Amino acid sequence: MNLPTEVFGDVVVAHAPDEVTRDQAEGMKQFLLGLERSNIVLDLDGSESLDSVGLETLLSLQTELRALNGDLKISTTNHVNRKILEITRLESRLEVFDSVIDAVRSYC
Repeated sequence: MNLPTEVFGDVVVAHAPDEVTRDQAEGMKQFLLGLERSNIVLDLDGSESLDSVGLETLLSLQTELRALNGDLKISTTNHVNRKILEITRLESRLEVFDSVIDAVRSYC
């Protein structure tokens, strides 16, 4: 899997695939762990589907990035994905921002 990315200093912004589900989650995780930087903002705006495997993968990715002295932060204005993160209470475990810029700035 290859995702569109942008680099801002020590932070990589990755744009998640259309589906963060069982079929895509592991490939997305491996791609992100293979990047040269371990501070990642994952932009979920374009994702139309987010399932339990995708959510587990986000938590697992965060744990692995923190072990590398990095972190995972989420950016989304997608109301459905935002609601999923709220209902599952993952917004309390993952920092969620309304914009990519705010998420990138939070690393400073």
